[in-house]
Amino acid sequence: MANKLYYGDNLGVLRENIRDESVDLIYLDPPFNSNASYNVLFASPAGERSRAQIEAFDDTWHWNDTAELAFDEVLKGPNSQAAMMLRAMCNALGDNDMMAYLAMMAVRLMELHRVLKPTGSLYLHCDPTASHYLKALLDAVFGKENFQNEIIWKRTGSHGGSKRWGPLHDTILFYSKTDDFCWNRTFQDYDESYLEKFYRFEDEKGRYRLVTLTGAGIRKGDSGKPWREVDPTASGRHWAAPAGALQEAYPDLVLTSLTTQEKLELLEKAGLIYWPSKGSVPQQKRYSDENPGVPLQDIVTDIRPLSSQSRERLGYPTQKPVALLERIISASSNEGDVVLDPFCGCGATVHAAQKLGRTWIGIDITHLAVALIERRMKDAFSGLKYEVYGVPKDIAEARDIAARDKHEFQKWIVATIGGQPYKGGKKGMDRGVDGYLHFRDADKKPQFAIVSVKGGAIKSGDIRDLKGVMERAQAALGIFLTLNAPTREMEKEAASAGLYETGGQKIPRIQILTAEQVIDDRRPQTPFGHTESLKKASPETGGGQGKLL
Repeated sequence: MANKLYYGDNLGVLRENIRDESVDLIYLDPPFNSNASYNVLFASPAGERSRAQIEAFDDTWHWNDTAELAFDEVLKGPNSQAAMMLRAMCNALGDNDMMAYLAMMAVRLMELHRVLKPTGSLYLHCDPTASHYLKALLDAVFGKENFQNEIIWKRTGSHGGSKRWGPLHDTILFYSKTDDFCWNRTFQDYDESYLEKFYRFEDEKGRYRLVTLTGAGIRKGDSGKPWREVDPTASGRHWAAPAGALQEAYPDLVLTSLTTQEKLELLEKAGLIYWPSKGSVPQQKRYSDENPGVPLQDIVTDIRPLSSQSRERLGYPTQKPVALLERIISASSNEGDVVLDPFCGCGATVHAAQKLGRTWIGIDITHLAVALIERRMKDAFSGLKYEVYGVPKDIAEARDIAARDKHEFQKWIVATIGGQPYKGGKKGMDRGVDGYLHFRDADKKPQFAIVSVKGGAIKSGDIRDLKGVMERAQAALGIFLTLNAPTREMEKEAASAGLYETGGQKIPRIQILTAEQVIDDRRPQTPFGHTESLKKASPETGGGQGKLL
């Protein structure tokens, strides 16, 4: 099965493209915050946040025809428990934003249950605003007996609140489809406080703790005899040579043929015995790296959120650390398994899945997210092959999206050239500005280009309008993106704008690119390369978060 990235509403994509019981692991982080919209704000080359914004998604869910339809589908669907739960919630909450969110989540959770294999698991990441409602829905869809964990992730540092406890955490709800689900025993590293408390000694091999070499009770065989003038019987004990440490130190040795005293001599030879300065009873040195670590706990404090300076951060407001996704994927799937994220945002899940050798499916409803994931995966994994659906691959598909929704066409083409769409391509007055492209001149001074997009009929007056916008905004360049080929008069008008010169480079001040050229990887000319709104991801060299046993 190939890796796949879908642009579109995940409900439709799930129903039309994802087969029953074909997915091994699902992670989703559906947005909900009734008082906010998430916006991606990009900094200009000067380090200031631009007034231009890319609206990644509006996570305010309103009770409207779409919510009503989702509610009706659940009530008429095959899962009577989900229908009863949603009806009870509606009776309690009424027709409001929270209820709209729950109705649209319920119908999606039923589809996710359908596509999950019997051995599969689902992790739903949420904040305390809606986690209690979502848990009740998941109990109804997956069965309360298949609830496995409520995982707490400390997502931020200290937070003040004038009249409440500081909110620091997110909740991750872990459900399986059946009781026969994939689980890999996974370990996390010891934290420093634990090491300082229990592994207080250190030598050239590392940190270690002291462990007794004797057990309670007297024995008459080898284990009860003296070794190096130390008699365990005198204190009512016997020797207990650690077989595991011996086997690790001497992997080819047959231990059953050795006496207890011979085993102790081998431990001494390997430097695994500590002789105290006072007293005479030796102890075993047990090094911290001999143990796999701490079994996964349901409170995660050792994976820090992404700071604004993190190399991993791509500018997406709800971006989760790859390490968190690696831990989940390591614990609940195997190499080659299929991992699905239906709200994949900036692609942390598919990134972690690829890094760990899983096949992945990502779905998102914004062109921004899909463009960001494409860039991220190409930067991080050289030569990676995957399939993209719902994004124009040829001029016919570009014409189709422009005919259906010119604003979606606008967001797609601006994001594809590496620009930032103005106000997310929202409908309304944009004063001739559909996007921005930032760059620096030869003196490293921040400059920008105005991007104008036309998904229909065009004329030479459009270029004159772009000139006017450039003059008002004091833009260095103008980029005109068009679905249709420009006329000769338009090309003349663009050429009359002259050249932009810096550092010996001469670049047309107004450049015209068609959708067909953009699909063929043609990009605007800027001095020394422009500063793209989509940040580059660091190349991956392998590895994973969490140790398997």
